[in-house]
Amino acid sequence: MVVKSIAAGVAASALLVTVAFAQSPTATTDRGNMAPAAASDTSFKGDWRTSKIVGLSVYNDQNESIGSISELLTDRNGNIKAAVIGVGGVLGVGARLVAVPYDKMKFVNEPVAYTGTAGAGSSAGGNGSSTTTTGAAPSTTPSAPAGTGAAPAAKPNPWHPDHAVYSATKDELKAMPEFKYSNE
Repeated sequence: MVVKSIAAGVAASALLVTVAFAQSPTATTDRGNMAPAAASDTSFKGDWRTSKIVGLSVYNDQNESIGSISELLTDRNGNIKAAVIGVGGVLGVGARLVAVPYDKMKFVNEPVAYTGTAGAGSSAGGNGSSTTTTGAAPSTTPSAPAGTGAAPAAKPNPWHPDHAVYSATKDELKAMPEFKYSNE
């Protein structure tokens, strides 16, 4: 009885295998209509990595540090709608979160080297940098230490900006409604 069951199993398996071999594979000869397996990095030229946007320092129009980007909020289609900025606190601890419209933020590629307060005694800012403002987005450029010649120009990173600019003071951001993550 066991031998008959094993023989029946082997015969059934042989029939299934012959059906599988009898099918011809479907070949697509039009390679132009097939989706590529991976996109090249040139197809994303000019796009930014959101992992690098989170954590960017945010400055106001007076070149004062007002916080850093803690989160990016998107709609269901992946379009960025708001940036959550952490205001105040020390190293992110105790920071108050506020959400601001993403389209109201400006992004700057030039590095910010000046982090002191405006008009604090030295015209060089106390750390070897000079402040320049172009248009609505302030930026600073490093100046060379005495006797070293011109400072090398920093090459901007193509995958993310250096910092963000939002037109508000730190007090105005603190007065905005606090952003809280919903559990709904």
